[in-house]
Amino acid sequence: MKTLAVAILWHLHQPYYTDPLTQTAPLPWVRLHAVKGYYDMGVLLEEHPEARVTVNLTPSLLHQLQELANGAVTDVFWTHASRPAADLSESERLFILRQFFSANWDTMIRPHDRYYGLLIHRGTHPRDEEWPRIASRFSVQDLLDLQVWHNLAWCGHRALARFPQLRELLAKGRQFSESDKQAVLAAQREILDGIIPLYRRLQERGQIELSTTPFFHPILPLLIDTDSARRSRPDSALPQRFAHPEDAEAQIRKALDFHETLFGRRPVGLWPSEGSVCPELIPILTKLGIRWAATDEGVLARSVDHWQRDAMLYRPYRAQVDGGDVALLFRDRDLSDAVGFTYSRNPPDASVADFFGRLQAIAGRSTEARPLVLVILDGENPWEHYSDGGEGFLRGLYTSLASGEWNGMRLQAVTPGRELEEHPPAARLDRLHTGSWINADLKIWLGHVEDNDAWDRVGKTRQFLRKREETGEVPAAALRAAWDELYAAEGSDWFWWYGDEFDTDHKALFDQVFRLHLANVFRLVGAEVPEFLKVPVLRQTSKMDIREPSALIAPALDGIVTDFYEWQGAGYVTGRSPLSSMHQRREFFSRLYFGFSLDQFYLRLDPLPSDETDDGGPTDVHVYFIEPKPARLVFRLDLPDPPQFTLWLSADGTAFEPARSFDTIRRKKVIELAVPFKELGLHAGMRVQLVVTVMRGDLELDRIPSHRPLAFTVPDHTFEGAMWKV
Repeated sequence: MKTLAVAILWHLHQPYYTDPLTQTAPLPWVRLHAVKGYYDMGVLLEEHPEARVTVNLTPSLLHQLQELANGAVTDVFWTHASRPAADLSESERLFILRQFFSANWDTMIRPHDRYYGLLIHRGTHPRDEEWPRIASRFSVQDLLDLQVWHNLAWCGHRALARFPQLRELLAKGRQFSESDKQAVLAAQREILDGIIPLYRRLQERGQIELSTTPFFHPILPLLIDTDSARRSRPDSALPQRFAHPEDAEAQIRKALDFHETLFGRRPVGLWPSEGSVCPELIPILTKLGIRWAATDEGVLARSVDHWQRDAMLYRPYRAQVDGGDVALLFRDRDLSDAVGFTYSRNPPDASVADFFGRLQAIAGRSTEARPLVLVILDGENPWEHYSDGGEGFLRGLYTSLASGEWNGMRLQAVTPGRELEEHPPAARLDRLHTGSWINADLKIWLGHVEDNDAWDRVGKTRQFLRKREETGEVPAAALRAAWDELYAAEGSDWFWWYGDEFDTDHKALFDQVFRLHLANVFRLVGAEVPEFLKVPVLRQTSKMDIREPSALIAPALDGIVTDFYEWQGAGYVTGRSPLSSMHQRREFFSRLYFGFSLDQFYLRLDPLPSDETDDGGPTDVHVYFIEPKPARLVFRLDLPDPPQFTLWLSADGTAFEPARSFDTIRRKKVIELAVPFKELGLHAGMRVQLVVTVMRGDLELDRIPSHRPLAFTVPDHTFEGAMWKV
């Protein structure tokens, strides 16, 4: 009777949310998944010492666990949870009501009467205009109970088993005190502090193999060359080419070094982010001492000429490319996805029986003398969908694997490192497909206009950083920190939410964190953050009405609308910015017009009534030309006499110097100004992007448009004829 080798790999990961300059994180998922998923998984393994699995811990997760455990970083949700409910401001109350139901409603909220009652009291899908009225309905006790429940519901089954006070609070259910809340938060802190030592103990007693992932979880083939996306999708739209294999190597090397400092030994296995691989990766892995890597069966299917699943999947392969030599393992997609997406809807016993029944069928179908079945999936996210947090299924899984048999079938739970030492790959791949575990391509992370825009911004930032590095003027510590921020922005998670494949309530926040990492590159080396990082990547559906210029204009610069037709051919922006009620800010202009003659650019701003109570200091307007040449027109909003604005120029968009002043600006009922195209360095045919911001010192008060730049093409003598034909 053949023996079936089963290798299970749990992938534990969070993107790097931390802003190192403020030492804060905007989202709580590292902390909350720690007290539910990471702790549950580790303790369950301790309770089943004969079980053998591989745990893939991403360095971006481990680093944040350290930061939270030692108190160096605080997430915003923790700050709102720890605030005494009686002291909450209006904005903090709104934050809690919006965000503290962020959990699986079916498995983590509905089973608890008080938590579910608070959700119904709030409403399941409130409209923006309802929030103030909703907040007024919640008492201090309601808010305190919500603070406790949000954190208590995320405490997993092993946390509840370890901390009696958590079980007592679960039974109490309502009328919590501030000391009750502090008990929950204290338990979370204790768990956070013990996660890394827990997995180190499991490794040292030989129960688990620890593998790693490139530090900030980037898609390695796209770091090596974004053009490689066309190998699997020849029709894919591409960004400006980003080809930096040195970044791929740096991310892996950094991961290996960091992992070794935490766990005392260097990992020999790699789960490439999202299982993404390409031929060029093999020599890099060999150089860095990686002996095995894993990906999805779809990549294997497209790497061979005649795909025969049962005959080809259940064995390791050797990939040899340009002197590189790495063992490759390919996961069984159906079995992995059943754990991740199917078994949560079924009783644990039935799920365990189905899992081992599938293994038995594989043993019967496979032509291998000793089939190797690889099961790889997230080791945190699925358990939110299991009614018991996955406890029943995992106990059944580990018990059966440890027993070594199932219904007459011999089983051996293995880890890749030892398995490959004892049973080296006999099969060889003559070529390796470029793709990931999702559809064996890279479409999720490149091709959509948002994805490609994000890649372009990474490329521009990297180019700036390399030039700044070459000057030799940046202190070494600041330079290292700046590169880390660039590497963080290369992570796959930001690109996951761009495009139209996936959605989340936090999509705009992911966009913000992505741009924050890039902006920090500039801040860390003492440069001004460029305008292209202040504009969201997301193409939001806008309530603003925007039109490009349709005819040449020549308005009189007198600060009044002299004639209805003088701005008739201009482009304009009107309407309110697409912001939620939580993020309302003052607006300064009801409408903005922009247009041109053949040699002049014209701008008109229609001010809204001023706020007489606003005494925050002088306010400036910046007309910021982003592309193709950075420039700013700056003037005081109150436009004191003599009326003038200043042109500021920059070679790279980061350091601006005043060039000259102009008196072609007037304000009465409206503000009108003109500047020659030649002074801006613009010529006919150039595509221009600009925004208008209202600034008080370094504080941005308003931005028009808020979601993307205005755009126009510098006209030539054919412009009106072309527009007439249109």
